[in-house]
Amino acid sequence: MLVLAVESSCDECSVAVLRDGLLLAESTETQTIHRQYGGVVPELAGRTHLELMDRMASETIARANQTPDSLDVIAATVGPGLVGSLLVGAMYAQGLALAVGKPFVGIHHVEAHLWAAEMTAGELPLPFLVLLASGGHTLLVRVAGLREYHVLGTTLDDALGEAYDKIGKLAGFDFPAGAAVDRVAAKGDPHAFELARPMDDGSCNFSFSGLKTAFLYRTRALPPDVVAARTPDLLASFQEAALESVMQKVRRAVKSTQIRALVAAGGVAANSQLRAKLKAAAEEAEIEYIVPPPRYCMDNAAMIAYLAWKLSQREIPASISHPVRPRWPLSDLVEGDKAP
Repeated sequence: MLVLAVESSCDECSVAVLRDGLLLAESTETQTIHRQYGGVVPELAGRTHLELMDRMASETIARANQTPDSLDVIAATVGPGLVGSLLVGAMYAQGLALAVGKPFVGIHHVEAHLWAAEMTAGELPLPFLVLLASGGHTLLVRVAGLREYHVLGTTLDDALGEAYDKIGKLAGFDFPAGAAVDRVAAKGDPHAFELARPMDDGSCNFSFSGLKTAFLYRTRALPPDVVAARTPDLLASFQEAALESVMQKVRRAVKSTQIRALVAAGGVAANSQLRAKLKAAAEEAEIEYIVPPPRYCMDNAAMIAYLAWKLSQREIPASISHPVRPRWPLSDLVEGDKAP
């Protein structure tokens, strides 16, 4: 089965072609125009997707040595995400599907992340626990099978990746700042500054807004020259507090549910310290630890195509008129496949 997929939920424009779950070609472009604004500007994101989409799709199909008529399934992310960006990708893919007379499959962005590790690790051992951490989502999900998901915890305010970006902005880094924070924090002392730990109410939910505020007040209390000289220590202290909170919830989830593996997903899963801590937690619990390569942690069309292939094998109904859903709870997929 030959699948073409489009990912355009935020600021990554990506197109991939897979055959029977194996990647033939992929093109991904991250929009750098947003750096000057310190965050993603939705209107600019949508316009940039519109400029890139047709060229990238044509080039990707050609590099896969295929033609549009040879495709069996066409898919696109239809939510959650920025409505303008989603519309560009979904409308392009639906138009292509109509033109070549092939089925269109609308994909849930978060669900695709849950299965991204399977592209390189092979069939994942069920059930498994996924920590999905990105700029838009922070979730702990128990996966018992395709469309068998139990959300154990979610963020009550900011996503972990968003917190990294905002802390990085305070430190003077360009957007997105997660990788820079990780790199500079590695040079600092994680115990140099005591920062208020994020909320712990005994659940597996997350909260990072208080930690951001604590970091802001701590830096404001220091002379500018001290902040500049001790930026690695400040960032290391932030990262230690943030990841300590995350791991507290991960260990709680591991203990409360029977799983065979711990899986990392989302852009923040590329963070070196988070990977190390998750690996240690999995070893402590004597379960398998699985994480995709960094390029599959980020938003990408390969994972969209892979999930479309899995869903097509299950004969889950396709709909050429699938609307985009900027807000789309993962739980909707479990309750009788309610995706419209």
